Amino acid sequence: MDVQERRARLLLRHRLAASSRTQDVAAIADGLVALHSSDPVSVYLSAAARMVAPSIEMVEQALYEDRTVIRHHAMRRTLWVFSPAVARLAHASSTRKLLAPEQRRFEKMIEGTGVTNDGAAWFARARSEVLDALASLGIATTRELGDAVPGLKVPITLSVGKKYEGTLGAHTRVLLLLGFEGAIVRVRPTGSWINGQYRWTSMASWCPGGIDGVDPAKAGASLVNRWLYAFGPASTADVQWWTGWPLAATRHALAACGAEPVTVADGDAWLAAGDLDVVTNDEPSVALLPALDPTAMGWKQRDWYLDPPHTAQLFDRNGNGGPTMFLNGRIVGGWVQRRTGEIATRVFEDVG
Repeated sequence: MDVQERRARLLLRHRLAASSRTQDVAAIADGLVALHSSDPVSVYLSAAARMVAPSIEMVEQALYEDRTVIRHHAMRRTLWVFSPAVARLAHASSTRKLLAPEQRRFEKMIEGTGVTNDGAAWFARARSEVLDALASLGIATTRELGDAVPGLKVPITLSVGKKYEGTLGAHTRVLLLLGFEGAIVRVRPTGSWINGQYRWTSMASWCPGGIDGVDPAKAGASLVNRWLYAFGPASTADVQWWTGWPLAATRHALAACGAEPVTVADGDAWLAAGDLDVVTNDEPSVALLPALDPTAMGWKQRDWYLDPPHTAQLFDRNGNGGPTMFLNGRIVGGWVQRRTGEIATRVFEDVG
């Protein structure tokens, strides 16, 4: 498969071609598998770039009124926005694996405070009290839950001995773990759409049926097949980069989903099962995508859509991307919003 077809697939399936845009926020999220939500602004700008008529209000409606998309931690310990169906796959294949080690780490932290010698028992009691408080309050902020269960506001120290060492109330970490468990979910923030301080409610009340109960192996295969349809052709390294899974688990999911082998300029790659028809697109496309946008962040091997000399100008050492300018399926520059509100752009080469 040549580079032109790869870029055609990107433009159409990532809804960067004007003809592929939609007002359906859940369809946008599904088309990319998920939207990055580490920075709350990315969700809105990533969706807006793919909408016929960009609308902050429509994204908020999808998140907090229609609930066709929800926030949840999953691959690479990242906070994402998914449709509930995809959230179930990500939860079973990725988030559940985070829970046990994170809970053990927290139990050691709480034992280190001297409050208890049995961190497991302390957490079990804390979990029950927080869920009871949330059931009573319905929707609550982290502060409100801490006030409702004051015995949990024990200070714990994070990153001991490091320059960014800090303390926080134990209830904050309890909420994080309950989020990993899928028992609770982040809902409308305490401020505007750019705010990352979310209220909490029970997952069961927010998302009918919750997000638990899917077989992890089947979920992993289904998630990878979805991702390959959106991002394929992609190498095994690309799949592993996006999922954050061990290599063995990545290979197992590729085999289980029936991924189709294909050759690209930089080596062997995979397509989703049955996705062998040639894809073409002659429609011109320009898009300014925000930092952490799924399209810019999707692949570990980026040479086919970003000239290597420009990588350091847009990506940090961890692979986190800044705001990018896409032209016909490749990155040709970056942009920034100045304090005055003006959008400033920098194009890396003469693109006509």
